[in-house]
Amino acid sequence: MTLDPILLIGGAGIVGRQAARFLREMYPELPLLIGGRDLARAQQAAAGIGNAEGVAVDLTAQDLDLGERPVSAIAIFFTDTTTAALQFAQRRGVPYLSVSPAMTEVGPEIAAHMHRPNASAVVLGTEWLVGATTIPALEFAKTFHRIDTLRIGALLDEQDEGGPASYDDLERQTQALPAVQVRRNGAWVWRSGDALETSFRAADGTMLQATGLSPHDVFGLATVTGASNVEFNLAIGVSSSRRRGEPMSTEIIIELEGEDQAAQPLRSRHAVIHPEGQMPLTGLGIALLLERLIGLDGKPAVRAGLYFPYQLLDPAVYFERFAWTGGKISALKP
Repeated sequence: MTLDPILLIGGAGIVGRQAARFLREMYPELPLLIGGRDLARAQQAAAGIGNAEGVAVDLTAQDLDLGERPVSAIAIFFTDTTTAALQFAQRRGVPYLSVSPAMTEVGPEIAAHMHRPNASAVVLGTEWLVGATTIPALEFAKTFHRIDTLRIGALLDEQDEGGPASYDDLERQTQALPAVQVRRNGAWVWRSGDALETSFRAADGTMLQATGLSPHDVFGLATVTGASNVEFNLAIGVSSSRRRGEPMSTEIIIELEGEDQAAQPLRSRHAVIHPEGQMPLTGLGIALLLERLIGLDGKPAVRAGLYFPYQLLDPAVYFERFAWTGGKISALKP
């Protein structure tokens, strides 16, 4: 099957290079376009990937300055305040994936989809590490008959390099937004001020100071599980591996409380860990989504619609590739 190239806008950045690396390892012949404002930087990144071309992308131009150049899908690695890339994807009828806008910022993307719902598949990909939280959480939830509380604690090591776009996203979502949403006793409420401050236990049991965040995971997991209490908290500091004298890692702590199939109280606590930090998991999720969106896996391409990542990713495939990249999941004492 001959495919048009996938366009990675911002593909010369850290996340973009990770996604391109996984796509290249999975599909050596897949053509890629590495797009960015700096043509020389995009070309340099493309040269290091192989079977890729660096192109200049102008988000103020209706055709992104690409003319009639064909593409099979678009992924963008920073917040596009113009929605130019999404509108370009809709005009071409190709899938579109964004991984930066917070839930409070997706109004323009949702409006664009609502006005052209049959144009293309649109993925709101701002889940924490693009599937690394939601897919394991939904797998752990299968042992429960009822889930009352679902808590996510993400630990980002202070040595974990995320690149300028990732830093801007994190700063905007943790500092510029004065409040975040959580589900409490079945109702959606806002946390702000002192209510944002909290703590959770890392994989090694260390208590960490954390602050509330509301990536898309919160809304998706609450909807799927029906849990009355759902929250997401982020800590930035020293990871459990580094406290042991090992290199830094990234951790996601997933805690569930409710009842088992026999209506008995049940609690579970798991750690999702990657020894190379946040970027490999983010890149993996993006690569797997692009694979699924355009049918590289041999299945039909995804139909036009609005999706979260976990709605498209096969858990079995995800866990296989997760382990392939070096990721680990550990059951912890509740």
